[in-house]
Amino acid sequence: MQPSAHRKRVAVTGASGLIGAALVRSLRADGHDVLRLVRRPARTADEVEWDPKRLYVDSAGLVGVDAVVHLAGAGVGERRWNEAYKKEIRDSRVLGTAAIAQALAGLAEPPETLVCGTALGWYGDTGSRAVDESAPAGTGFLPSVCVEWEAAAAPAEEAGIRVTYARTGLVVARQGGAWGRLFPLFRAGLGGRMGDGGQYWSFISLHDEVAALRHLMDTPELSGPVNLTAPEPVTNREVTAAMGRVLRRPTPFPVPAAALKLVLGDFAADVLGSQRVVPGRLLSSGFTFAFPTIDDSIRAAAAR
Repeated sequence: MQPSAHRKRVAVTGASGLIGAALVRSLRADGHDVLRLVRRPARTADEVEWDPKRLYVDSAGLVGVDAVVHLAGAGVGERRWNEAYKKEIRDSRVLGTAAIAQALAGLAEPPETLVCGTALGWYGDTGSRAVDESAPAGTGFLPSVCVEWEAAAAPAEEAGIRVTYARTGLVVARQGGAWGRLFPLFRAGLGGRMGDGGQYWSFISLHDEVAALRHLMDTPELSGPVNLTAPEPVTNREVTAAMGRVLRRPTPFPVPAAALKLVLGDFAADVLGSQRVVPGRLLSSGFTFAFPTIDDSIRAAAAR
């Protein structure tokens, strides 16, 4: 990732998460000023207090920012889904986005850019059909959340802020996220396909995810939805084979669909669902992937 032409002041929500922490490190390494939004009183000069459940943001702390990258939200795969956790997933995204958008819209001099992290869940189950940003929203819980999530940023758009929706795929990383749970299993020789393995997984390396977020920040022509996923989605069966190749481990233990439903609750339907999503707008805007294939992405994650 090439450094931006001038030093920027960037505010980041979700800065302690997998993607947010990596983004903060990348921005600071290139000399940018980074503010982290925290859910408690600010303790240092680089922190800004907010409380998404109360729609509260200490707006004074955002004065002078050039861009905001909003990544906060309850982890989709962190816990078994029940009605209470589904409400937490929705509220953390919709209320958090509304709080940020309203705060930015209320500034005397709003920032130029809001990059709002959303998800490929927008598209629902696409089967074997490849879709880009022109596809409509799917049906089900996650698509409905994503629609509300993106709509909550409307106040920022109405205030003249350029808003991009970073619809992110499965991030290949050893340190956290869904893939962080896979690495220990596969290293122990206990990995295997999920269900019949024919469902498509749209993935992106952590390195490319951070680079793509910065690309969205620094490309004035981009607004609206942009898929952050590698160019060639692969099936879960292909993911399983690639994990075995790269980690040099057998992959003999398929996980039956019934077992996934028992462990994951309603989330099992999304794990077993298929999303073949391609990054049409990212590629057409000139972005280059450092790790475009599943083997490249797994190798990069394993080496960190």
